[in-house]
Amino acid sequence: MDDDPLLGFAPYLHAMPRRNSITPERQRAFIAALAATGIVTQAARSIGASLEALYNLRHRKGAEGFSAAWDMAIDRGMMRLEDCALERAIQGEERPVVSLGQVVTTYVRHDTRLMLFLLRTRRAERYGPDSGADPQPGSPVYERIRAEIEGDASLDQVRASITAKLEQLRLHMEACREQEEHEAWHARPGLGDY
Repeated sequence: MDDDPLLGFAPYLHAMPRRNSITPERQRAFIAALAATGIVTQAARSIGASLEALYNLRHRKGAEGFSAAWDMAIDRGMMRLEDCALERAIQGEERPVVSLGQVVTTYVRHDTRLMLFLLRTRRAERYGPDSGADPQPGSPVYERIRAEIEGDASLDQVRASITAKLEQLRLHMEACREQEEHEAWHARPGLGDY
């Protein structure tokens, strides 16, 4: 990792370093561990420093290089997390099938929500919430909609069509209600049953 540009930052130099100071070497070791794990507490533990000491160091004047490297290390950790999520979405997760306390077989479960999330975020132009929501002039969707609108019936014809469909729905609902009442009437016990 010596040639890693992430570790080429200007570390904070303590004016009067103490025995437990976070030296430039420890700062680089922390950044390397943070980039590898993406977990601040784990990276802090790896160099034997407290979170409080690291956050204090990060916000000191003169520690801008350390702070920027911290942010870049978190970004690397997030890239690893994305890679792991992508691998899990593609390969699935092996799940056991248990019967009478024994694992009898396993199956692979693919997480559809994870797959959709990855598609929507990594390929937003195609799968994102705004894909196709606002077609632009010249796009096939835009031109098809424009042709339909220009060739469509007048507003009065559209209203008449909607009114006719609503009337059909009302008649259907009445017929269903009458059928339910008829069935309920015939399901009642006869007078001789009392």
